[in-house]
Amino acid sequence: MKNSFIFDTNSLISSVLSPLSTNASALKSALKIGDVMLSQETWKEFKSVIFRNKFDRYFTVEQRNEILALLDKKFVFFETHSTFKACRDPKDDMFLHLAVDAKAKCIVTGDPDLLVLHPFEGIPILTPTEFLEKFV
Repeated sequence: MKNSFIFDTNSLISSVLSPLSTNASALKSALKIGDVMLSQETWKEFKSVIFRNKFDRYFTVEQRNEILALLDKKFVFFETHSTFKACRDPKDDMFLHLAVDAKAKCIVTGDPDLLVLHPFEGIPILTPTEFLEKFV
């Protein structure tokens, strides 16, 4: 079975905004050594965020749709069943649900609300830099 990795929305947005960033390097590496997993809930949030007005200066609507189409092909979708509440920011529980249900190798994030839970149910929660140090 391939390694599965979870990237939170901000890490994914950073990756597409800055293709030479640490986030982008972590994402590219994760795709080489395993699967990047999304749930319908995390995908919905990513699509919502990338179409926010504040990103209009970086991407046209067409470019955003191209990004979505590309990522849709690269990522693996996983149906989650967990409903526990563990994060101090309830919106971040969806990443924990996905990680636990998909038996992920780690969650990659810069979000302090997730990082404070490291490790969660034995799953490391790492910054992009820590991910690169551990897995590359």
